[in-house]
Amino acid sequence: MHRGPFDPLVDFDGMWTTALAEHYLPLPYVPAAKYECLDGKLIMSPHEPSQNSYAAAQLSYLAILAAKGTPFRVYGTVNLPFTPERWIQPDITVLNGSAEGAVWVEPTLVTLAGEVVSPTSRRGRIDKPTLCAEAGIPFYLWVQVNHALEQAAVHLYKLDHGTYRPYAGALAGQKFETDLPFPMSFDPAELLDY
Repeated sequence: MHRGPFDPLVDFDGMWTTALAEHYLPLPYVPAAKYECLDGKLIMSPHEPSQNSYAAAQLSYLAILAAKGTPFRVYGTVNLPFTPERWIQPDITVLNGSAEGAVWVEPTLVTLAGEVVSPTSRRGRIDKPTLCAEAGIPFYLWVQVNHALEQAAVHLYKLDHGTYRPYAGALAGQKFETDLPFPMSFDPAELLDY
């Protein structure tokens, strides 16, 4: 029985792996998206609003400056696999060394994974931190910005016995300060695009 033309989104539903992703993604007929996978189910998300993109870029810049002289390397989005059927793409990733051009960055190399989240984002606040904690990634960071209301929040969590616990945090107008994974100090308002 003829099923119609081959479509990886349909034909690989529930079977996605890192190997299939390397071969078929990005999809040429789909608008630019973030490709993540949970137990073989491909999750495609449109890129975040411009305010989130600006916040991620600015945070990366601040982190790069702070990490100078340390062994840490600050990256934007990387492919972070937990199993061949399960991976995420954090907005900011701090590695304990160079990724050396790897397409898939092993969790053992990751010191911090971070997301700039939307107010309704379950994945960035619950699902992704759970995956990162299970993989033993020492720190998880989430940021939320609202340009129109001039609000920004930065929350850093540290892994403690398999669970992330609050370590440092601040709102716009306050000072976010941490000594780990390397010293950083800035006002979250710096992440707003104005």
